[in-house]
Amino acid sequence: MDCPKIALGQITTTINGLWTGKKPPFINIAVIRNTNFSKDCRLTMNDVAMIDVEVKQFASRKLKIGDIIIEKSGGSDKQPVGRPVLFNIPEGDYSFSNFTSTLRVNDQSVILPEYLHKFLYKFYLTGKTAEMQSKTTGLRNLDFNAYKAIKVPVPSIEEQQRIVDELDLLTGIIEKKNAQLRDLDTLAQSIFNEMFGNIIANEKKWPFGRIADICAPRSSIKRASKSYLPSDSIEYIDISSIDNKRQKLTGTTAFIFSDAPSRAQQVVQYEDVLISMVRPNLKNIAVVDLDHNRLVASSGFCVLRANNRSNSSFIKSFIGTDAFTQHLMDRVTGANYPAVKEDDIKGCRIGVPPVDLQRQFAERVAVLERQKQLISSAIDEVSSLLSGRMDLYFNE
Repeated sequence: MDCPKIALGQITTTINGLWTGKKPPFINIAVIRNTNFSKDCRLTMNDVAMIDVEVKQFASRKLKIGDIIIEKSGGSDKQPVGRPVLFNIPEGDYSFSNFTSTLRVNDQSVILPEYLHKFLYKFYLTGKTAEMQSKTTGLRNLDFNAYKAIKVPVPSIEEQQRIVDELDLLTGIIEKKNAQLRDLDTLAQSIFNEMFGNIIANEKKWPFGRIADICAPRSSIKRASKSYLPSDSIEYIDISSIDNKRQKLTGTTAFIFSDAPSRAQQVVQYEDVLISMVRPNLKNIAVVDLDHNRLVASSGFCVLRANNRSNSSFIKSFIGTDAFTQHLMDRVTGANYPAVKEDDIKGCRIGVPPVDLQRQFAERVAVLERQKQLISSAIDEVSSLLSGRMDLYFNE
């Protein structure tokens, strides 16, 4: 874009975060943490910490609408630090943790916070914050001096507002399409409940069995080995490979066998159902929709393969129910990496409906899945358009 470029530090003021107070008087307030940053750099309020902080420190760190909170410490191998979120909550006392910093626009007649947030989000998406991070004691830390030196394109306020409106329109379309996907999932679950009821409580009085009884035995899920795989090249599935909104694989990572992660132990195949055994991902579910025999899944998954008493649609829908999730949550152990065991999943006692009824369910769900595929394709197209428009406005 042909317009002036101004250093981020010249158009914003940086405010550092806080944590639990040491000297009274204290005030109990909501503190935004890294866990409140979504992958697409939106503010999520599902698990906001309520913390006693010093009144004096809070006075200068109370969040205002339009503040942009930056993740300055944390991250991972696949997620660099530098995620920005826009604070837009009109009421209440909120602050932000010492793993974050806040940028406050100095003059909103020069640059709009909404425009600046979109620019910083695009900057993050291009991977440029990864070049500004250092790693100490297991944490990644953002070089904030380098970050504040970023040159921000600053067109007229009218042009900024037009850009914000256009990008918000495209984002809104994507959100509505995602809501349609959720509605179809809710409908599928409603059909499941209507046909089968709560099969842990066995409301329909089916013959009892275990999940293991309607799945292929564990011995049929081969461990990865060069003697079993036809090629040294494999495709690896881990938790980041799953789009949980769509309950599908979003992609795999290619490895030469000798370089594959040590947790890649299970060779999976078409229509296998994968369920994560590690919190907070217990409801991360996917049905394998790739039909080749070089797929290897992390041992963090339980692999469920239908046998002659079940089908994949029934298994997938059952393990997505609240009743089954609660069954797992009641069995979670471990402090650092809370998880359930494969036996906790396969040993779950359920009512087993007739396989013909399961097939009828699968046929009804297949209709919904075709609708979901059309919606998903539309989401991909609009997402591609959104990415292209952001490239046009924000790329150097």
